[in-house]
Amino acid sequence: MRMEESALIQLNHVSMHFFHRDGVLPVLNDISLSLAPGEIAAMLGPSGCGKSTVLNILSGLLEPTGGSVVCKGNIGYMFQRDHLLDWRTIYDNVMIGLEVQKKKQKPEKLEMQISRAEELLLTYGLWEFRNRYPAELSGGMRQRAALIRTLAVNPDILLLDEPFSALDSQTRLMVSEDIYKIIRQEEKAAILVTHDISEAISFADTIYMLTGRPADVRSVYHLHLTTDGERTPLNARKAPEFQQYFTTLWEEMMEDARDRRTS
Repeated sequence: MRMEESALIQLNHVSMHFFHRDGVLPVLNDISLSLAPGEIAAMLGPSGCGKSTVLNILSGLLEPTGGSVVCKGNIGYMFQRDHLLDWRTIYDNVMIGLEVQKKKQKPEKLEMQISRAEELLLTYGLWEFRNRYPAELSGGMRQRAALIRTLAVNPDILLLDEPFSALDSQTRLMVSEDIYKIIRQEEKAAILVTHDISEAISFADTIYMLTGRPADVRSVYHLHLTTDGERTPLNARKAPEFQQYFTTLWEEMMEDARDRRTS
């Protein structure tokens, strides 16, 4: 894949092998993808295919076995669970990242970041709950707090590792709506990892379909959905093109599964 000058992220033919006592475990085979400013991309594929490994490489937690990685900007990582600390208030949880950065920041810049974090709490409906503890909040509100904690350090790129998977189906839809609107309003680029086809279509601008492990990119879809009013995850599900995308992606996933069973 040719390097795109405007891309915030560019993976070029990335591979990843893990070594263990029984030998070599290939996880990623040949992954190439890019992320433009303001774009939301989804990585869709079967469970265990290596999607989270891609995020760990992007965040610097893992060094790939092969290929190259270009990342222009700061990374914010949102995990499957909110990982809020039960003994800290919502306000103190949101400020954790700024506490870590405190020694590296000039006082005036840190003060601006704190004001920004407080503004996020106010804008996205958590200011009145700032002195509550995580156990006192709903699952959806906890995920919103987790995203605000991530945004407080002003990342350029958000990595979302199945952030709605721990929620029940109704809450999952509502929280995805909230998180999507926040990402758009804050003008962030994001990569969403999911194995839920509907979630990928409704949330993303671009879908990278990954094969089973060792994963490579089987196909790329640039989504075009006709929505009535603002495009949000809920509105996207009503688009006339939604079902066709779903059917195409489902059939592709099933074809990949059949190919692997017979190979």
